[in-house]
Amino acid sequence: MLTPTANPELSVQRIALYATAFIVAVSLVEAVVLWRKRRNSKAPFDWREVWLSLADLAGRKLSVLLPLSLATPVFAFAWDHRLFTVTLNSALMVLLLFVGQEFCYYWYHRASHRVRFFWATHAVHHSPNQLTLASAYRLGWTGKLTGTAIFFAPLVWLGVRPEVVLATLMFNLLYQFWLHNTWVPRLGWLEYVFNTPSAHRVHHASNVDYLDANYGGVLIVFDRLFGTYVAERAEEPCRYGLVKPSRTVNPLMNQFEHWIGLFRDMAAAPSLGAALGYLTMPPGWQPDGKGETTENLRAQSQGQARA
Repeated sequence: MLTPTANPELSVQRIALYATAFIVAVSLVEAVVLWRKRRNSKAPFDWREVWLSLADLAGRKLSVLLPLSLATPVFAFAWDHRLFTVTLNSALMVLLLFVGQEFCYYWYHRASHRVRFFWATHAVHHSPNQLTLASAYRLGWTGKLTGTAIFFAPLVWLGVRPEVVLATLMFNLLYQFWLHNTWVPRLGWLEYVFNTPSAHRVHHASNVDYLDANYGGVLIVFDRLFGTYVAERAEEPCRYGLVKPSRTVNPLMNQFEHWIGLFRDMAAAPSLGAALGYLTMPPGWQPDGKGETTENLRAQSQGQARA
């Protein structure tokens, strides 16, 4: 039991350590069960997907040893110029922090799909071609370097201590662990408020109708508010993975293939404006407007349906 004088940062680190051990153990149990169930099916369980997720997790744990993170200076600047100093001394303040963090997470997650610079890291999370609990901890190694902390800096600027913001984000991500499965059905009225496995299956699907949807962490209300909610439909089974599936079993290629593609496109760009477009526009964007963005793919699909 933690004593009142315990170091809160050490407490959070201990929780993170125990949680990591728990989610890995549970994901491996699920993997064994699914492997046994699918041994004689046309779609057998692919253990390579689990190994890639474990390699991703190991690499991120090792990256903690490197003092390279944009979160530290961004949060330090926001804290030094904070408007208030927030004390979480009531249920109302905790609720406001939760909702504020969820709002920031929604826009971080949406940008991670709609800005190719951020997508180069986030694509790693969407690279599994089968959705399992192990998919939850395949998150990419370069997140510390891309400045995603800027999406949560407003909370620090408003007066929430940086370590509290990061701890709240950690609990948000821990909640999302159980969402990565194909065996929990739709959950009735909970689908209107919370992010559920059904909603998250849509988020991980590469079907054109399901692309760029359901960005929430714990809640789904901001997706409904901002028009990005899409419900799972029985007549449209989810196909997991990227629009152009990743087939590599090399952990390094899995981590960096999207960065390599981004840099190649920028190097071959006909102008500086086009190079910046590759960096800041959605994945699939091309200077001539004929790329494979979500909007273009949907227009093509609708055109084929009408033909």
